[in-house]
Amino acid sequence: MQDVGYTKENSSLVVIGLSVHTTPVELREKLAIPEAEWPRAIGELCGLNHIEEEAVLSTCNRMEIYVVALSQHRGIKEVTEWMSSYLFLLYNKDATQHLFEVSAGLDSLVMGEGQILAQVKQVVKAGQGVNGFGRNISGLFKHAITVGKRVRTETNISAGAVSVSSAAVELAVMKLPDQASHGNARMLVIGAGKMGKLVIKHLVAKGCKKMVVVNRTEERVSAIRDEINDVEIIYKPLSDMLECVGEADVVFTNTASENPLILKQHVKELPFASEEMGRKRLFVDISVPRNVGSCVDDLESVKVYNVDNLKEVVAANKEDRLRKAMEAQVIIGEESGQFEAWRDSLETVPTIKKLRAYAERLRIAEVEKCLGKMSDEDINKKTQKAVDDLGRGIVNKMLHGPMQHLRCDGSDSRTLSETLENMRALNRMFGLETEVSVLEQKIRAKVEQKP
Repeated sequence: MQDVGYTKENSSLVVIGLSVHTTPVELREKLAIPEAEWPRAIGELCGLNHIEEEAVLSTCNRMEIYVVALSQHRGIKEVTEWMSSYLFLLYNKDATQHLFEVSAGLDSLVMGEGQILAQVKQVVKAGQGVNGFGRNISGLFKHAITVGKRVRTETNISAGAVSVSSAAVELAVMKLPDQASHGNARMLVIGAGKMGKLVIKHLVAKGCKKMVVVNRTEERVSAIRDEINDVEIIYKPLSDMLECVGEADVVFTNTASENPLILKQHVKELPFASEEMGRKRLFVDISVPRNVGSCVDDLESVKVYNVDNLKEVVAANKEDRLRKAMEAQVIIGEESGQFEAWRDSLETVPTIKKLRAYAERLRIAEVEKCLGKMSDEDINKKTQKAVDDLGRGIVNKMLHGPMQHLRCDGSDSRTLSETLENMRALNRMFGLETEVSVLEQKIRAKVEQKP
């Protein structure tokens, strides 16, 4: 194979993505990857020549791909071709900082909301046992979970924070006409998953005493009904959805459907909303991809809101959240430094392995030479074990000092730069460097596996 010149290049941690801050929902939904498809996406991306590890974080507000690229520029080219356009791109420390901010809730549309931390945890859960969700990426996401917990504990950033579902309910209440109220408006919730359950709870907290819930099965709705007292929750199957929409004033949609459930031709045939609503029906669609087709908003008899419209709700208490965000950034800075030190210290692992292997080869050779000089009657199992143990003891004591100077885990004052210099010195002294870099070996192995 022709030399492709990777020998001076280190692997890079990269995040490529789009979020509610940079991209409207109509573009985010085109690239959304359902959670069940995350392992497949990991497999596809790790099949690319320059991608070694990978994770997917796809939610209603973001679509992000985290990778360890054997070649930064080649890897980015491969992933961006896979993902298409409308992306943001961050490298190494900036990628780490970004995920930690995401996990802490700083990058969320609703600052401090807790659902994103659960979604980051789900990335780790979905990646377990998947080839390609490797040490760097899994370490990054596990550390991000620690950061998210620490920020919420030490800054109280979640206190008073609204979730996407609560913001959806607040938005609906804000948009009700003066003559209508959340107490008498006819409420419909389509989807009884995690988000749907939260929408129902927030409606109840607002004083809503009756609502219709459409879901594929009744089991989840019954469980919610058992949990919430003194509220009339009426279950309807998905086959009755359009009929239920026609009888509702406010419709919340939050299903995992990859295609719109409610289209313009469906809605224009429905009766108008109640007189109190000004005969205008409200749709609050917090699904990505959207459950309500974009053309529905063209009708004069309806008004459609989606997750991008929730910014209006979360504008309140901005000053207090910014103060907490500054406190959180201090924590994130500390944790980012610790993670980067851990990741950089992994560079010494090949040297540690090669040094141990080199010492072990010498030990075996010298033990065999020693035993070869002894007569058969001098050699028994006890003698052989004693010689072998002696060799191991000498090797371990000799390696203890060098090994300590190849580890940088924050347990001593030695800096990472000193650790890496020690690694380079040991490589030179013991001839541990190879002509072909570890990265190039990995890339060649991936290319040779191609059919």
